[in-house]
Amino acid sequence: MTSHTLFPTKPLVLFDGVCNLCNASVQFIIEHDPQGKIMFASLQSERGQAILNHFGMKTANFDTFIFIENGQAYTRSTGILRELRYFSGWWRFLTIFLIVPRPIRDFFYNIVARNRYRWFGKKNECWLPTPELRERFWT
Repeated sequence: MTSHTLFPTKPLVLFDGVCNLCNASVQFIIEHDPQGKIMFASLQSERGQAILNHFGMKTANFDTFIFIENGQAYTRSTGILRELRYFSGWWRFLTIFLIVPRPIRDFFYNIVARNRYRWFGKKNECWLPTPELRERFWT
């Protein structure tokens, strides 16, 4: 896979396909990005693994949200907040929290990330998009 085919032309969310919280987050993004500006790929997918390798990130035991924009990877709270800029409605105003120092934001992010399977559960298999949503997934 060459670098020019590694990333879609649109921003990309890499998500843990077996995490219930992550899957709910994808559904939330789809609902609040009605123009389809953001694409998705599971971390477990071949493309997701290739992107993780490209950035030198771990390819198992996922603990972060990854948002790819213009070939740059943003993780944890920074990824979430940068992604909100693409939402419709008032959600984009939450990007103001980017002024909060990242260690403080990520402290709270990490608490949720460490406990997400315990609090929200886990699937045995990755969630599959409906045929209507398939074009939003970078596979």
